[in-house]
Amino acid sequence: MSAQTAPVPLLIACALGIEQFALRAGGRGGAGGPVTVLRTGMGPAAAERAVTRVLADPALRDAAVLATGFCAGLAQDMHPGDLVVAEETRDPRGTTPCVGTELLVQELARALPGRTVHTGPLTGSDHVVRGPERSALRATGAIAVDMESAVTLLSAVRAGERPVAAVRVVVDAPEHELVRIGTVRGGISAFRVLRSVLPAFFEWHRSLLLPRR
Repeated sequence: MSAQTAPVPLLIACALGIEQFALRAGGRGGAGGPVTVLRTGMGPAAAERAVTRVLADPALRDAAVLATGFCAGLAQDMHPGDLVVAEETRDPRGTTPCVGTELLVQELARALPGRTVHTGPLTGSDHVVRGPERSALRATGAIAVDMESAVTLLSAVRAGERPVAAVRVVVDAPEHELVRIGTVRGGISAFRVLRSVLPAFFEWHRSLLLPRR
């Protein structure tokens, strides 16, 4: 098989050990090509370093990149365990359009029937967002915020043209503020949801496995 028709690798990037554990607990069966789950570490600087380093590997140079993990919801109707599929990610350095949003929404609804899936802009921050700052970000049109997705996708497209997407699970919402990140370890619904998203990611990945011109 020529390099032009080889399967596109999939890089799934998350920040935290608990997120990586959830994804690995979900299994990798059904992927249509090589899959790497990368733990970047928390925060935009760590995510940028990790993603840039991994995509410099020739084996992952052309990988599709999907950022995932937990996020803070910005809308009043959001609850822990809801899903966010980004139409674009934003940070002060730019906006990155996402690919295959509609397919991800469809496949997440299939994998997690009954779970609410929100779509819209996902914004980046370099710190945990609370209170009035949450309202200010919502006023920009963003529906959720996390610290790694925007820089992950921006770093990915700067390293080379590739499909990118971001899917996050709400663990912190306006009426359900998270006191500390360690609370995630309590077996809450967000962990269970993240453990169940891989089939949707693999369907998104398979949709990309077309011969390159």
